[in-house]
Amino acid sequence: MPVLVTSKGIFGEMFGTATMRALFSDRAMVQRYLDVEAALARAQAGLGIIPAEAASAITAGANAERVDYERLTERTEIVGYPILPVVEQLSEWVEDGLGQYCHWGATTQDIMDTADVLQLRDALDLVAEELNAIGNALAGLAERYADTPMAGRTHLQHALPISFGYKCATWLAAIERHLTRLEELRPRLEVVQFSGAAGTLASLGEHGLPTQQALAKELGLGVPDITWHTIRDGFAETTGFLALALGTIGKIGYDVMLMMQTETGEVLEPFLPGRGASSTMPQKRNPISSEMMLAAAKIVREHHAAMLDAMVQDHERATGQWHVEWHAVPSAFIVASGGLRAAREVIEGLEVRPGAMRQVLNATRGLIVSEAVMMGLAPRLGRQIAHDVVYDCCREALTREISFPDALLAVPQIAEVFTPAEIHKLTDPANYLGAAPAMARNLLRKRSKKKRTAGNS
Repeated sequence: MPVLVTSKGIFGEMFGTATMRALFSDRAMVQRYLDVEAALARAQAGLGIIPAEAASAITAGANAERVDYERLTERTEIVGYPILPVVEQLSEWVEDGLGQYCHWGATTQDIMDTADVLQLRDALDLVAEELNAIGNALAGLAERYADTPMAGRTHLQHALPISFGYKCATWLAAIERHLTRLEELRPRLEVVQFSGAAGTLASLGEHGLPTQQALAKELGLGVPDITWHTIRDGFAETTGFLALALGTIGKIGYDVMLMMQTETGEVLEPFLPGRGASSTMPQKRNPISSEMMLAAAKIVREHHAAMLDAMVQDHERATGQWHVEWHAVPSAFIVASGGLRAAREVIEGLEVRPGAMRQVLNATRGLIVSEAVMMGLAPRLGRQIAHDVVYDCCREALTREISFPDALLAVPQIAEVFTPAEIHKLTDPANYLGAAPAMARNLLRKRSKKKRTAGNS
């Protein structure tokens, strides 16, 4: 078993894309620490707290490529946190004694939390990109197959006919809600953390709050209502958003896997030579990407559970719960990126098979529209009589293994008031899609209008 499947290794990008992993790499993390330190120096120079030449020198020196990572690792293991070791090296690079102005009035968590926010802002951009692409692909499927009949299922059994476009539209609606949630989440998450040792900014006196505001402006972040050192709902909400989004991805993957079963074959994942192949059964075409979608949903959910537990922190500085985030947050984003990428690949290249859908619809020889027949007979026979007659016909069709229309026409009560053509029309699943096509198209119109409005704003 591999030590960590989210690393590149032999699993490649199955459990995380290279782009997302790069955002959470050591160098990217350290660069964000340095970015925050440099922004702090510029903010304080602008307020006259430190010399302007110090801010310029600190900004010029804040380059992660200069870091001695072996030394940083050794010192981090001793100190317990990477910020002091990073500041030690940054201070050495800044000449003319100006290094003393590094990290002025800040505390370790100020730098780490603010750097994490910058990191999550970039990571959420990648998530949004994938969700938008998935939404666009689903919209295309919903539009193309709005009238394509297939079996709707409840409890894994045939229920009533639906359209495949309607099914895709239900998936799309969830993706659209996740994109809305993401926009609503950002202002709560993307705020600076600069509050000093106990959150009171006491070390900077009257310059504390102005520094916080100037730092936020430098980094393009919001100003929090108050210190959030041990109030971690913003980060937990972020992993909660990922868990919700990946829950939908897992649901889509699960549906695709079920529709790919040999007995149905209503859809297939995109074909690639050798993709989903079996080592012993050459005929197999396994739903590999859908399996990854489902697995990612389960894994991200567990990381969010850890984040909920990590919210319960003590007083003004956590005694270990904060450390849980260092593992849970990057892991959640990396695994989520793998699941989202798998979903995008599946949906953009999905092989839809309307013929197979029709064949599956006809598997019960018309029984899937027994409700339609009952409702069609009710005005002429009465609802309860229609229900009982149709119920008996269903049993007869199953017992004698005959078609549902034949069972219906064999009943004198029905044959006297309905022609064979009327019965065949009633038992055609394509004629009993209800509002499914209209629902799909309504959603697409609303989505299109929303995008036009957003584009004009």
